[in-house]
Amino acid sequence: MGFLHIYCGDGKGKTTAALGLAIRAAGAGMRVHIIQLLKGSDTAELAVLRGIPGITLTRCDRNYGFFNTMTEADKAEITRCHNLLLEEGYSLVRAGKVDMLIIDEFNAAYSLDLIDRVTAEQFLTEKPGNAELVITGRDPADMFVEAADYISEMKCVKHPYSQGVNARRGIEY
Repeated sequence: MGFLHIYCGDGKGKTTAALGLAIRAAGAGMRVHIIQLLKGSDTAELAVLRGIPGITLTRCDRNYGFFNTMTEADKAEITRCHNLLLEEGYSLVRAGKVDMLIIDEFNAAYSLDLIDRVTAEQFLTEKPGNAELVITGRDPADMFVEAADYISEMKCVKHPYSQGVNARRGIEY
């Protein structure tokens, strides 16, 4: 039986922790599939992850920007894309083709209604198959907190962003 892991909180490192777990799992011979929601721009980890045997990664093929700048058409389009990515991931788990499914920024996409919430709720609370399920993002819904086996919260104590420093390639993305 697989477990549900949540990396959450207002601090830096949720995605980084999940990707570290993916690398550890792949190193142990596990098959890992990563879905990145709400992310479409280039990030430094993509080239490395795609080169690691045992890890696959999917995401939408365009950057929609931040939620507050999306048009209604953008929201509808990204939701369709997210739902297709999630259905593919769920199918891989149900078919026993992956040992770990990571859904990056799941909590944000869920809270912003940018995924099919009913299907997501059913999948994550039933935890079908034996795959480890990993979700990231701030403020997980109570039902996911209850269903989780692992929860790690990243707390922001200090960050250069509060001093006006923009995100830096190789550090924040």
